[in-house]
Amino acid sequence: MIVVGVIALLAIIALPGFMRARKRAQASQVKEDLRLIDAALEQYAIDTGKRSGAPVATEDWIAYLKKGTRLYATGEDVLGNEFGPQTVDETPMVPYETYIELGDVVDDEFWEPFDL
Repeated sequence: MIVVGVIALLAIIALPGFMRARKRAQASQVKEDLRLIDAALEQYAIDTGKRSGAPVATEDWIAYLKKGTRLYATGEDVLGNEFGPQTVDETPMVPYETYIELGDVVDDEFWEPFDL
């Protein structure tokens, strides 16, 4: 009985730290996805001759990502929020829902240059 109590106490202590670390890892993945989208947009603009300010549909920038990845398959971040259509020569932004959900583990400076 005492052993079970000790294990439960250790789990209660460790769980918040684990959840925080998991959310930080998710935030880092979202930021990496934004870097990939930015590079895909640049390549798309070069290949198609699109000028600054031209809209780019999700399916168009997805085509410039590595096949077989989650981002290529869904166009969504790790939390399931869509990155959506983008614009040539504009930095992609973190989805608002993701920004709010991960706001308790990362500050505004973390998202630069992809902040809202």
